Amino acid sequence: MQRTEKSKILLIYTGGTIGMSRNFETGALEPFNFNNIAQHIPELKQIPVKITIFEFEQIIDSSEMNVEYWQKIADKIFAEYQGYDGFVVLHGTDTMAYTGSALSFMLQNLTKPIILTGSQLPVGDLRTDAKENLISSIYFASLKNELGESQIQEVAIYFEYKLYRANRATKINANHFDAFDSPNFPPLGESGITMEVNEHLLLKKKPSQELKYYRDMSSQVMLIKIFPGMQEEILLHLLESSKIQCLLVEAYGSGNIFNYPKFFKALEKKINKGMYIIILSQCVGGSVSLGKYGSSKKWQQIGAISGKNMTTEAALVKSMHLLAKAENHTNFKLDFTKNLFGECFE
Repeated sequence: MQRTEKSKILLIYTGGTIGMSRNFETGALEPFNFNNIAQHIPELKQIPVKITIFEFEQIIDSSEMNVEYWQKIADKIFAEYQGYDGFVVLHGTDTMAYTGSALSFMLQNLTKPIILTGSQLPVGDLRTDAKENLISSIYFASLKNELGESQIQEVAIYFEYKLYRANRATKINANHFDAFDSPNFPPLGESGITMEVNEHLLLKKKPSQELKYYRDMSSQVMLIKIFPGMQEEILLHLLESSKIQCLLVEAYGSGNIFNYPKFFKALEKKINKGMYIIILSQCVGGSVSLGKYGSSKKWQQIGAISGKNMTTEAALVKSMHLLAKAENHTNFKLDFTKNLFGECFE
């Protein structure tokens, strides 16, 4: 494993805390010209790679992230793909796992890394985590193997000394530097005295496959989280919408839910008319196992789909991708249950 001075990294800034500086008179966070990032992190000049910075004309808070902005990010990477050895996307933390998951389905058969990172504190703060996150992300993005190929060939998130597969990561903490975790899959790498990569965990492109870009994503999805005392009438009202093609339900434990006869009868009718129902777990770790308990057998009876051990973020954007990809949805259930890009177990 090595780095080479010939590595070219495109640094894409979308917004977020990492691109802010604090006005010490007012205490407010204010965006700065990201092309001047080297003034805030002079250590970047010591990294033996060529860094090109691209800042979107409209930078946004990550809470404003949407399909159209995912497409802007993916468009830029796809357009510049041949000219760079790796890509680092600077992004707000709140929706980073959604964006990372989306890019893993939109840009398929990667031979180069796309690494998302950000920070909990702005770059100018005394105790900022921005410097380490950015510097290490660039290091990981520039790693090569003995054949001169990129060591990492997938979409990843780097945060607080750990590199995660993006479609396995989720934000777990709003106040600590270790904001992300990958509960059901080990880290791809860690930053310590040396940069360690768990090579056996990395995705590898098949030699015969070329980069494919699936730009379209369907927004006709809905996510609900059940809770004790949830009213059946409200659930029935939700199902009246004709715009929902796929309903994702965060159930209890391994897929358990209350017994509401009218609700399940309505769900079965919707499934028969072409809607997909995907069952996820509210638990951070573990997996959905429909039929393990009597309260989850109802899902099997009506033809719901298990989300296995996928994160909510990955399951949501995977459904958006598959709905947009298929002209007819005959393969949706089969494709959703497949492990396409490391997002779940088989």
